[in-house]
Amino acid sequence: MNAAENGFSGAEREYIRKHHSHQPADNQCSSILIKRIKAPVHLVWSLVRRFDQPQKYKPFVSRCVVRGNLEIGSLREVDVKSGLPATTSTERLELLDDEEHVLSVRFIGGDHRLKNYSSIISVHPEVIEGRPGTLVIESFVVDVPEGNTNDETCYFVEAVIKCNLKSLADVSERLAVQDRSEPIDRE
Repeated sequence: MNAAENGFSGAEREYIRKHHSHQPADNQCSSILIKRIKAPVHLVWSLVRRFDQPQKYKPFVSRCVVRGNLEIGSLREVDVKSGLPATTSTERLELLDDEEHVLSVRFIGGDHRLKNYSSIISVHPEVIEGRPGTLVIESFVVDVPEGNTNDETCYFVEAVIKCNLKSLADVSERLAVQDRSEPIDRE
C-alpha cells in the first residue's frame, strides 16, 4: 500500500513508513487506519501497551489470559464476545516498544477465519484543539479466506479495528478529563 496515494499527511506518511511495513502476498489484504484521540499519548499508550489486558478498550474481548511473562513471544488466549464469527484467538506479542510506542501482534490460532493476521499499532503525540492529543495508526495484513473477496475481508477487519479505535478514544478521553490536561501554550 502506498501511503502517499491514500491522502495521508507528511507526518502520517513518515510514521507509516517507519513502523507499518507489511508486505501482503497475492492472497492477502492489508489496510491502514488512523484515529485522532483527544488525550495525551501517555494515557493512550498505557492502554494500548497492555497486551495482557486488551479488554480495557477492545469491546469484543471478554477475557484474556497470558502465558508466561509479558515479553516478546508471549502468548495470550483471548475469549471473544458473541456477535463475531469467533469465540477464541491465540495471539503472540511480536513487538512492544515503549520508546517509540509501537505494539505488534500476530494471530497464531483460534476458531476464527483470520489466518496469518498481523497488526501493528503505533501512537504519536499530536496537538488537538490546543491540548495534548494522540495520533493512532493501526495497520494489518491477513489472508483472504476461501469464499471471500479481498474487499470483503478488508471491510470486515477494518470494521472491527474502527470499533476498537473508537472505544480506545472513548476510554482515553474519559481518563484525560479526569487527568485535566492543561492547554499547550502556542506562543
